Amino acid sequence: DRLRQTVAGLSDANDEALSRPGQFGADTRVRHLIGIDPARRGVALGDLVEPGMRLAFCQRDTEAARRDLVRICAEIREEVEPEMLPLATALALQGSDAEHQPHPARRIAGAIYVSCSGRGGPHFGAPSAELAILRHALGDVPLAGFFAAGEIARRHLYGYTGVLTVFVADA
Repeated sequence: DRLRQTVAGLSDANDEALSRPGQFGADTRVRHLIGIDPARRGVALGDLVEPGMRLAFCQRDTEAARRDLVRICAEIREEVEPEMLPLATALALQGSDAEHQPHPARRIAGAIYVSCSGRGGPHFGAPSAELAILRHALGDVPLAGFFAAGEIARRHLYGYTGVLTVFVADA
């Protein structure tokens, strides 16, 4: 049973995040082990493996997934709605009517979240648990989400992940 729960993190050789123990880069793909050959000391993965790629065996961790979701939401919110204004923006606002009011350069206008059907739901405790975490982290913004059997980001098809798209507007 433990072997069935083991998955492989597959990364390109030039993924810099792999130099830190226990860390995966943004482009790491999680794949199932689909076969084991003890005689040849090999494993088969559900993806094309090319020479130079790195492989790490891992198991899914609910608490780590929660922490990562909260962390990335905080990073996105800080990037979009920073507490501190860039100097150029602050100088442009100097002397205006908005001088004594908070004035973020942008605000989150809404978001769409696509979660892996193998990640969401029971893995987080309830079907809408991930959306509740997102709602708390992003604030009161329009938010839609759904489950999928794979998530597309950059140039790969991912599994056991969530893809968050945030829409921004000028404040």
